[in-house]
Amino acid sequence: MATVLIIEDDSTFAQIIEGFLQKNNYQVTIVSNVAKALKLIAHERFHLWLIDYRLPDGTGIDVLNYRREIGLNVPAIIMTSFNDVRTAVKSIQLGASDYITKPINPDELLMVLENALQKKEQKATTEKDFIKGKSDVANRLYQHIDLVAETDMSVIIQGESGTGKEFAARTLHLQSKRKDKIFIAIDCGALSKDLAASELFGHIKGAFTGAVADKKGSFEVANGGTIFLDEIGNLSYEVQVKLLRALQERVIQPLGSNKQVPIDVRIITATNDDLANSMKNGEFREDLYHRLNEFKIQLPPLRDRGIDLELFIDHFVKRSNQELNRNVKDIDKETKSLLLKYDWPGNLRELKNVIKRMVLLTPGTTATIEGLPDEMKMTISEDNPLDNPLDLKAVNESNEKTLIAETLIKVKYNKSKAAKLLNIDRKTLYSKMERYGIE
Repeated sequence: MATVLIIEDDSTFAQIIEGFLQKNNYQVTIVSNVAKALKLIAHERFHLWLIDYRLPDGTGIDVLNYRREIGLNVPAIIMTSFNDVRTAVKSIQLGASDYITKPINPDELLMVLENALQKKEQKATTEKDFIKGKSDVANRLYQHIDLVAETDMSVIIQGESGTGKEFAARTLHLQSKRKDKIFIAIDCGALSKDLAASELFGHIKGAFTGAVADKKGSFEVANGGTIFLDEIGNLSYEVQVKLLRALQERVIQPLGSNKQVPIDVRIITATNDDLANSMKNGEFREDLYHRLNEFKIQLPPLRDRGIDLELFIDHFVKRSNQELNRNVKDIDKETKSLLLKYDWPGNLRELKNVIKRMVLLTPGTTATIEGLPDEMKMTISEDNPLDNPLDLKAVNESNEKTLIAETLIKVKYNKSKAAKLLNIDRKTLYSKMERYGIE
């Protein structure tokens, strides 16, 4: 259960929030001023802070400054009235995860809290998952990151899902001259078509139905820092036009406003799609692509990283031992061989999950093939070689079984997507899965 510290001097309002959050499985503690908050923070840990900006003996900024002084990494949400939005944005520059304006919509509050906690978890996971590879392809990657990090060039990071694109973007930011400013990561695939422009560039009150107050967009909040736009190819054509203007003229115009806001933001984008094809199909603007593609970093898939794979396996075994209280010291020859032969379509993300499952299912000190997922055993099986390599039917069936299994893994067992990629209907896919024993 996540623990939340509410710093709010309006006791009635605080109790209303407390009741709502408790119904949604949060454990809540309330204090009414800065002094009490700092005293409590010094001795007790919380998953998240919800801070009123105006307090009897100071402001939410005082709490954020104290957090930075003592080196805590706790997500903090600032609650503010409409008139204090400008100051709330300043609090984000000081490290607040987000802000929310009063009167507070309960559903919006829940969404903001969940997003803040999720971002912290993702960042912590990304940082723990990092281990520097030693392969030639890894060395070239680090050289490129070192080379471009200190510039203000726009960078496209291209790579398959699970290769660590956001971690590469954070590394670029932390090695840049903007490292002391804010870094904002945005999943463009999660932005609704209708609200994407508002999220990126902001809006004024009344700009559209539901715009009950002014909202600063991510570009304005990140001024002086870095914005990472993941899955950039998902932005609508209309938003692409606005983004191009922001890059060309270094100004944005919030929805519904006739005022231009100057910005100074470095743009890092990422995609696992081939934007060249999107441009050919008219889905992505060519002029925007060239603005974004001042430098391209290609993240290699795990299957192309050679000696790094063994390093990553050892790293994730050690991590899983710590997290699961296990003592796996060895991996038997058969299992190690399968791990090294598998092509890892989900890359590091898939490897981490497979190793964690394997460690969990290993009661002793040596991991065996029993701890690996069935789909891996089906994809690569040393136990069931083709008896007759000249048997064309057997070869075709083996290849078909492997292709279906690999496709299902790639689309995370979304059978509609798998059938579409395989160019067969769902009924045929189900029939073949049953025939080959693919669950």
